[in-house]
Amino acid sequence: MASLTIGIEQLEVGMYVLQIAEQKAGTVQIKTRGRVTSQAIIDQLKRKGIKRLIIDTDLSSHTAKPKASEQKQPELDTRVPLAAELVKAESLYQQGIVLQKSLYDAVQEGTPFDDFVPAEFARALVGSLDRNPDALLLLSRIREKDTYLLEHSLNVGILSAHFARSLGMSQPEIEAAAYSGLLHDLGKIKIPDEILHKPGRLTEDEMDVMKKHVEYGVEFLSAMKIDTGLIKVVSEHHERLDGQGYPNRLSGEDISYNGRILAITDMYDALTADRCYKAGMPSQKALQILMKDSETKLDATLLQQFIKCMGIYPLGSLVELSNQRVAMVMHQNEQQPLRPVVKTFYSISGGHYITPKDIDLSKDLQINIVKAVTPAQYNIDINRFFKESIMV
Repeated sequence: MASLTIGIEQLEVGMYVLQIAEQKAGTVQIKTRGRVTSQAIIDQLKRKGIKRLIIDTDLSSHTAKPKASEQKQPELDTRVPLAAELVKAESLYQQGIVLQKSLYDAVQEGTPFDDFVPAEFARALVGSLDRNPDALLLLSRIREKDTYLLEHSLNVGILSAHFARSLGMSQPEIEAAAYSGLLHDLGKIKIPDEILHKPGRLTEDEMDVMKKHVEYGVEFLSAMKIDTGLIKVVSEHHERLDGQGYPNRLSGEDISYNGRILAITDMYDALTADRCYKAGMPSQKALQILMKDSETKLDATLLQQFIKCMGIYPLGSLVELSNQRVAMVMHQNEQQPLRPVVKTFYSISGGHYITPKDIDLSKDLQINIVKAVTPAQYNIDINRFFKESIMV
C-alpha cells in the first residue's frame, strides 16, 4: 500500500480514501473509507469541515496533483553537498541549543520571550533540510547525555519538520511542525530534577507530577498568546488514540493530525536518546516499539509513513556489518532500503578504530547488515568519530 496525505482541495473523483487526517474543530467528527465516486461526495466532505485526507495511491485511479501555491520540495539532484551543508547545519544546531536554553530559562522565570526568534529559527531549520536533510539528521544523532532536555526538543523539531516534508505538507506547515517540536516540552523545566532525571520507574505520584509538564507548557504559551493552533499541537503530544494519554484523555479524531505527528517524533527521539542514567536503544528497536503502540495508541498509517521517511536504518544510526565492522548509516538508498550507504570506522574483531571507509551496500553485495547496534555496546566514542571523520 502506498499512501499520500493530501488537502481536501486536491481530492478528485476516483481517489481511494483511507482515513480523515484533519477536520475543522467544532464540526461533527466523521470517519470514512472508500473510493470517491462523485463530485457530490467531495462537496459533502468540504461541508463537513474536512481539511486533509490520506489516500491509497495504488487503489486510486487519479493521483493528487500538488497545489500551485505549495512550494515544490527539492529533488535529490538539487541538494548541496553534505560536507558543505554540515558546516552550516552544525552552526545552526549549536544556535538551537543556546535558543532552547533561553526558552527554558524564560519559562522557569515566568518571563515571556520574543516568539519571533524561535519562529525564525524553525524557518532556518527547514531551510537546512531543504538544502540537504542528511546534515541535520546526522547531527541529531550525536548526543550529549547532560543536555538531553535541550537536545530532545531541538531534535523533535528537526524530526517533525523532516517528517512533514516527506508527507508533502506546505512550507508554512513544515515550519509549524518544527516550531511545535521546539516548544513541546518547555513545561518540563517546572518538574523537580529528582523526578525528571530519576533513573528508575516513576511511582504513581511521581508520574502525576511528570504529567503536569504539558499543562505548565500550555499555560505559559497561552499567556504569551502564541498561535492557538500551535498550542493545541503542543498540548496533544502525549495524547493517544485509545484515550489513555494525557492531559485530556483525547481519543481518535479528537487528536489533530499535527498532534499525531508530534506524538510519533517525540516518542522516537526519547527512545533512541542517551540519558545520564541509560543509553538510548537502537533505532530499529525503537521503531518496533512504536509499531506495537500503533495497534491502539499511535496513528498506524502515519507511523508507516514515518518508517518510510526515516528508513529501516535511519541516518546516523550504527550497524554491525558481516565483515566484522561497525559503520554509521550516511545515506538512504530509496530503492534498496536494507542496503544504505555506510561509513565503516571500527573493527569488532580487533576492538579498535580503523580508517573510515564509505561503502554503498547496494553495490557491494558481499557485505550485509547483521543488526543495528548502539555506541555503548562497543564502548565507542561516537562524538569523537563524528568530529574527526564526518566534520572534516
